[in-house]
Amino acid sequence: MKRSILLVLLVISAAGGGVIGSLFTLRYLRDGVSSYASIDDRQKLLLANYEPDTTYNVPEGLNFLETARAVIPSVVHIRTSYGSGEFSMNPLQFYFDRPARSSGSGVIVSDDGYVVTNHHVIAEATNIEVVMSNNQRYFAKLVGSDATTDLALLKIQAHDLPFIKYGDSDRVSPGEWVLAIGNPFDLNSTVTAGIVSAKARNIGILRDRNNLQVESFIQTDAAVNPGNSGGALVNLKGELIGINTAIATNNGMYQGYSFAIPVSLVRKVADDLLEFGQVQRGLLGIEIRDVDARVAEQLDLKTSQGVLVQRVHASSAAEEAGILPGDVIIGIEQHRVNSVSELQEYVARHRPGKEIKVTYLRNGEERVTRSRLRSFTGAAEAQPRAINYIIEGATFEDLPIDELNELGIEGGVRITDLSPGKWKDAGFDEGFTIAYIDKIAVENVADLNRILEFKRGGILVEGFFSDGRKGTIGVDW
Repeated sequence: MKRSILLVLLVISAAGGGVIGSLFTLRYLRDGVSSYASIDDRQKLLLANYEPDTTYNVPEGLNFLETARAVIPSVVHIRTSYGSGEFSMNPLQFYFDRPARSSGSGVIVSDDGYVVTNHHVIAEATNIEVVMSNNQRYFAKLVGSDATTDLALLKIQAHDLPFIKYGDSDRVSPGEWVLAIGNPFDLNSTVTAGIVSAKARNIGILRDRNNLQVESFIQTDAAVNPGNSGGALVNLKGELIGINTAIATNNGMYQGYSFAIPVSLVRKVADDLLEFGQVQRGLLGIEIRDVDARVAEQLDLKTSQGVLVQRVHASSAAEEAGILPGDVIIGIEQHRVNSVSELQEYVARHRPGKEIKVTYLRNGEERVTRSRLRSFTGAAEAQPRAINYIIEGATFEDLPIDELNELGIEGGVRITDLSPGKWKDAGFDEGFTIAYIDKIAVENVADLNRILEFKRGGILVEGFFSDGRKGTIGVDW
């Protein structure tokens, strides 16, 4: 009997609770219906008397905002294409079949269109396109490239461009804040921050058959990923201190450390490529290794830092300066030398023919000598690239300024003589003026040499016939 009464009470309670719950829910929903149609207006109403903090302060030494804003327009997206270069024509334009593409970053270093990037970003590319941060696009000309330093110099036809001022990588110190700007994973104008972790790092990624590679990287913990290569590493003044080049990784993605070529080397290589079309490397002509505690103990040296000279090549700059095997180099010019990577960088900043001060230890005694650097071939001065006026059966000449003005172009070369070869086979006539190759402006014969040196497969030549008609001709290059 008692159990029956209890069950009835439980049923009544449950039913009553459900009714009460339903009534509560209905009332909540009715009261919760918004009386306004705009959340934006609601926020403005509620915050009408809110006074924002206008005293936003960035701690001294951590102002990334102004630096990023100033630098981003000077960092470009570089898109390269690879392939046979076979050309075809549709009703609108000529175009190339480019089955493979890649991308990286670059840094504008002059207002008239010179761009620095990595050699590996543009190596073997048949066409190079530069995309600005505002999406403006240019076809780029490869001025020169150097695998031993992994640097390349490009030129685009533009003026009054924003550029990044060179900084001083010698004054950069571990612990200093830096920003890395580039285009990882095709994500344009990406900025990351970190600190300088170390300097003069050699991580063994560059290869050269003559063993002339130079690795003296700035190591940072700023996040860098595929696509950042060739981008800028800047200090908080917005000055270029390095070109981002590599990452330490087991999976191809960023895992904590990245590496940049110091601007002290970048500026020298860029000037070499601009003036000579190739890097002018001054060499001492020695084989060397790092000095550490074990080497110092084995050879009974008086120092555990420096660079041990193992061999001096005959007729080299070092031999003429009196340097001998067993000497320990501890200084180049005003720079202290503690490792092979530092010595390579400091020497690589100079061209053949430059006399530098070398400080070294011999039997524990410090000595100083002067050494006039030589090239790999033994030349005692810089060697400009030869200009070839006869290329594949055609003879070329620069156009005088008055004829350039008549044609409305800034530069160009004329075919003055044709013999059997690629140019004649393609249908060119004597007197044809070449203005563009693959949409890249040709300024003069030296420029034509540089452009054709890096071309593979078919090329598309635009210009003017001798009677002034415009023409476009494909050449199987």
